[in-house]
Amino acid sequence: MLNQLRGVFSSFRKHKVKYVVIGGIASVLHGVPRATFDLDILIEATDINAKRLLEALLEAGLGTASLITAKGLLAHEITIFKDRVRVDVQTDTPGVKFGDVWEKRKTIHYQGQEFYILSKEDLIASKRAAGREVDLEDVRLLELDNE
Repeated sequence: MLNQLRGVFSSFRKHKVKYVVIGGIASVLHGVPRATFDLDILIEATDINAKRLLEALLEAGLGTASLITAKGLLAHEITIFKDRVRVDVQTDTPGVKFGDVWEKRKTIHYQGQEFYILSKEDLIASKRAAGREVDLEDVRLLELDNE
């Protein structure tokens, strides 16, 4: 999955998008063994950042980004872009606030690309607050690693 996202992450970097990877990919990168087929990100919910995000997605080849404005993106808690890859963009997510997670984000380097993910502590808080069965199983596995 990460290989398919190479252009997306480099475009985020080029356009100075403020985001953190959340969800399944963040869980996998923190050691949870499971499959995931989309990229979930939490963005700083500001006009300028939403515009940067849309420009970055378009540059990365996700044409569905042309179907919404920055204002439209910010009006929704989640917007799904599905082209050659699926990117779920959240402006709000349970259990965490963007400003706090941005300060504690982890920088990951993978095959020449750099991107930001939630800290393990924030990932656990987010998944616990979401409360879905898959999220609670991720919490259980993440906390096992802390023992």
